[in-house]
Amino acid sequence: MGSATNANSLAIDFAGSTQYGTASSLNTLSQDGYASGNLIGVSTDEHGVVSAKYSNGASTILGEVALARFQNNQGLTKLGDSRWAENTSSGSAVYGEAGVGDFGVIHAGALEASNVDMATQLVQLIVAQQMYQANTQSIQTQNQIMQSVLNVR
Repeated sequence: MGSATNANSLAIDFAGSTQYGTASSLNTLSQDGYASGNLIGVSTDEHGVVSAKYSNGASTILGEVALARFQNNQGLTKLGDSRWAENTSSGSAVYGEAGVGDFGVIHAGALEASNVDMATQLVQLIVAQQMYQANTQSIQTQNQIMQSVLNVR
């Protein structure tokens, strides 16, 4: 067997290169993501978009609240506990998103106030209490008269 050698030459030019006699060090650092974080809250905006907020500053959209309206809201069937059902009187549900068309907006964290006049209701409560006391007195008087009639014999 014969041997053939093919000589390749490689020339490396070290001119302009430097070397420091110190340990390796990091000069710049960049980050393209978030550190780990914990869920610190969930919020809903006026358009019904539900977002999760995290302790690292990140936020994530979880979903969107869908709204429904009916041709005749008074025709809905009451199921109790603030639940209502569609029926033939109410018409079919029309679905949409908050803030679009006539669907209105969502007020997250808002509590609907009572729709009664407190002063009027308190006056009616006092009147009812006085009527109850008057009826109690009349029943006591009737019992006394009945006792007198029964004792006469």
